[in-house]
Amino acid sequence: MIKQEKFYKINVDKLKWEKIDTLPYLIGFIEFSEDYEYFDKIKHLLIIPEKPKSIEELSQELDEKFEELLVKTKRKFAVSKETAEYYYNQKFRKINDDFEYIKEWGSLPRFTLSASSLSSSTEFRIGNGDAGYYTNGSDLRIYMPKKPNFIVGFCMRNLLGFKWVNGK
Repeated sequence: MIKQEKFYKINVDKLKWEKIDTLPYLIGFIEFSEDYEYFDKIKHLLIIPEKPKSIEELSQELDEKFEELLVKTKRKFAVSKETAEYYYNQKFRKINDDFEYIKEWGSLPRFTLSASSLSSSTEFRIGNGDAGYYTNGSDLRIYMPKKPNFIVGFCMRNLLGFKWVNGK
């Protein structure tokens, strides 16, 4: 029985970057067989097809990929659950702290917005301070617990257009 030789074509993209000393092994041939005496020196330049994988190998690779994706997805769900629980606990801890503060002191110190009727206009009051308040000339007043320093007053007046009014 005659053995049929396998011939491999040259990969031109790989040949572009090859050193000049490989060129003598390539002269005169377009395809090379495994019986060529310098086959090992030019093997990396040839297009050699890979042996096709069996169904069992493909099935095993697919199972491994699915298992890896399942592990990653479970990990992401666990992290997402922990993050959601953490933010839930933080939010409700703050709400409970606010309720406790309100029970003890009667109101929240952070931010209160109240609208009271004064003749024909409405006054918006933000904060619970007695040192004074900022106003923009309309009915908006931002009450502060202590008088601001020079830099804050300068910036509020010149950059934002708020005027400081001393309290009672």
